[in-house]
Amino acid sequence: MAEFETIRTGAGARSAQIDAGLRAHMNKVYGTMSVGMLLTFAAAWAVGTNEALFATLFTGITRWIVMFAPLIMVFAFSAMINKFSAAAAQLFFYAFAAVMGVSISYIFVVFTDYSIAQVFLITAVAFAGLSLWGYTTKKDISGWGSFLIMGLIGLIVASIVNIFLGSPAIMFAISIIGVLIFAGLTAYDTQDIKNDYLAHAHHGDSEWLGKSAIMGALRLYLDFINMFIMLLNLLGARE
Repeated sequence: MAEFETIRTGAGARSAQIDAGLRAHMNKVYGTMSVGMLLTFAAAWAVGTNEALFATLFTGITRWIVMFAPLIMVFAFSAMINKFSAAAAQLFFYAFAAVMGVSISYIFVVFTDYSIAQVFLITAVAFAGLSLWGYTTKKDISGWGSFLIMGLIGLIVASIVNIFLGSPAIMFAISIIGVLIFAGLTAYDTQDIKNDYLAHAHHGDSEWLGKSAIMGALRLYLDFINMFIMLLNLLGARE
């Protein structure tokens, strides 16, 4: 009996340690994501409210570089994450967040400040609810992954095509479908980040955990930003 109690106590202590580690991991994910969001909106505001700078960056070939730079950086980050240290990965993420801000700076030219703030609040509430559900639900939603990724690829292709077509109807459809896809991804990614930590926590690899937190922050950051842009296209009041 004493031996059983010792085993149970040890298991309980280990479980509590993993729970504490998970909370710290998720706090780092959300904290890193939040810093990235601040950098994004600071960069977007700085460029979007400076007419001369905005005109310079969104003219000619520079426009295309600014528009596609975030996408290229995401692919590069995903491909090279294993070669980065945790500190380097974090710096890269912050650099990416600033570049993303420049890329979406047009929102301060196209939409009113009030509607940007209003849609940001709506997105924040929706994101918090979806992420909380993904974290706490006992339902396994890992099966959503392949469906959502296929939808995301289709959305990216349609968005690129519509850059050249400029169709308001296609943009409207993209925005509605995009909100649904990124809402699903928010819950899916949160659960996947949690499960990924639980699957590797016993390894005690602090370097891997550090990079995993940065990658998790990137995933949730992209879910938030894209859901915000889609909702802004649907609900935002134009200048």
